[in-house]
Amino acid sequence: MAFDFLVPVKDKVLAFSELLPPQSLGKNIHKHTEKKGLPVFANASVAIFGVLETRNAYEKKPFTLDLDAMRIQLYRLLLGNWNMTILDVGDVEEGETVEDTYFVVKEIVAGLLEEKIIPIIIGATQDITFPTYRAFDKIVEMVNLVSIDSKFDFGQDEELISSNSYMSKIITDKPNNLFNFSNLGFQSYYNAQEELDLMERLFFDAYRLGDIAANLSLAEPVLRNAHLVSLDLRSVRASEMGMGNSFSPNGFTGREICAIARYAGLSNTVSVFGIYEGDNSHQGFQMIAQLIWYFLEGITYRVEEHPTSNNEDFTKFTVPTDTEELVFFKSHVTERWWVEVPTILPGHTKTNSPALLPCTEEDYLEACNQNIPERWFKAYRKGFN
Repeated sequence: MAFDFLVPVKDKVLAFSELLPPQSLGKNIHKHTEKKGLPVFANASVAIFGVLETRNAYEKKPFTLDLDAMRIQLYRLLLGNWNMTILDVGDVEEGETVEDTYFVVKEIVAGLLEEKIIPIIIGATQDITFPTYRAFDKIVEMVNLVSIDSKFDFGQDEELISSNSYMSKIITDKPNNLFNFSNLGFQSYYNAQEELDLMERLFFDAYRLGDIAANLSLAEPVLRNAHLVSLDLRSVRASEMGMGNSFSPNGFTGREICAIARYAGLSNTVSVFGIYEGDNSHQGFQMIAQLIWYFLEGITYRVEEHPTSNNEDFTKFTVPTDTEELVFFKSHVTERWWVEVPTILPGHTKTNSPALLPCTEEDYLEACNQNIPERWFKAYRKGFN
């Protein structure tokens, strides 16, 4: 069983947590220990684990990610007003081959998903996104993946899978369960024009760093539709992470990336949250800990919403345009917006009724000005090609 490969939380971390106040995360997380084994999964909401695999790093890692130091920063944070059971199931060490590690990660994530537990993964390299994607094979028919990254990570045609090219593997690997890929925070000077062209041809979504930073609410509907979120910490500016070598002077601020993590937590469909490419620094570990905290905070405030015409919690807006009649819904509870898209894919919706695509109020106003929102157009084209 894949869970047998999980290494327990180290004794020094457990000893540290014993000294923490009762309101701390460290005193309230159920931990995998050498003495007691794995915690009980029943009624758990979230399970945190680390992955130490680095052999497919695009730039070789000269160190092992210090997950013990990261845990200390996480455990010392205080609980919010949450009603959830959180597990720390330990770490996955490098297998005999990279494929062995991928298999174990895939099986652990799939096992947690089957138990309705959300995995939070702290990985040394972002190629771990691939086995977490494959974990959905028997869970959902089609997967929406959101990457928070300065690069698209398609790599070169001849390049083997790495932390810089895992998306090419996801796109080409069979069975192809990827329905949509969205990037939040790309920086143009890190991405070849051919990659931008590929994003357009596949009707994938890409949002520049400047656009998201100027209006963080743009990220919310993208994450609301995601199953899997992969966060590359190199999308955060170097000064926020307390390091410089592999990080850029431009990127998200700590406030911005934590707000995005909270949006991911708020999404009812986000089932896996991965944080990758961290380096060993005190400030960097604080950032990872706070990202996890905000993701947990978001989960606490999830609201199940299903817009329909006869639901009094929603207002329906019908917007006629020159080519289409668009139907929008606005929630009175959360003020979130959706737009109907005619049958995206056979089997993607359980009925033949139009699919509901998360959107923004700006999309509605754009339609009122006779402009079809780009997100609607891409979803429509993707379903009818």
